Amino acid sequence: MTYCLGIITNDGLVMAADSRTNAGVDYISTYQKLFDFSHPGERVLLLCSAGNLSVTQGVVSELEKDLKVQEDTNLHNITSMYEVARYIGGKLRKIQEYDEVWLKKDGIEAQCSLLLGGQIQGQNPELFLIYSQGNFIHATSDTPFLQIGETKYGKPILDRTLSYNTNLESAAKCALLSIDSTMKSNISVGPPINLIMYEKDSLAIKHRLRLRLGDPYLAKIRQLWEESLKQAFDCIPHINWQHREDDSPENILID
Repeated sequence: MTYCLGIITNDGLVMAADSRTNAGVDYISTYQKLFDFSHPGERVLLLCSAGNLSVTQGVVSELEKDLKVQEDTNLHNITSMYEVARYIGGKLRKIQEYDEVWLKKDGIEAQCSLLLGGQIQGQNPELFLIYSQGNFIHATSDTPFLQIGETKYGKPILDRTLSYNTNLESAAKCALLSIDSTMKSNISVGPPINLIMYEKDSLAIKHRLRLRLGDPYLAKIRQLWEESLKQAFDCIPHINWQHREDDSPENILID
């Protein structure tokens, strides 16, 4: 399992991924899950992967091959992010169709998913979640983040702090805390963590971070976050055990 997320805001994009891969409790490996296919000055293309490692590696290899041999259709000549998502979805179907029968013979799941984020010159940044079937959805101003892999532990902080108008630095900080919260609760997610922050219309990656296991900065972030949570918890009033339902006849809706 792994955990990847993408965030889109009015100012740009944040993409983040852990690097842990499991093949049972006695075999844990590290593989890169965040890939940069950008062509600086013309387009930025970032891809995160989760699920069956052989399938996702096959997709990445196909994308790289098409670029190397300059296929008529490749990541650097497709004219819209929507078409890029369709192209990658087609590659995903191709690899799965080739391998799925043999994987199923041994009870191995071929399921996987991808996050695609980026911007092509003259267009707005976009963020897509590509499903195992090759179809996809895109993030919107109402839903400015997408997740794949082990999503549940890192979602609460995203739900409570993010909006489309969140500044980009805060979105990046939120992404890092979301991944750290997931690592704290699930051993199948772990460092190194790869984090990229992309500024809208820059058409170049200027902010990139890789945090290894044992990194002092990562340890500091976790410590500060845990201390802040404990302080916030202590500020919450004690439960009013004398409260009765008919004491508050009005309804207050909580989103």
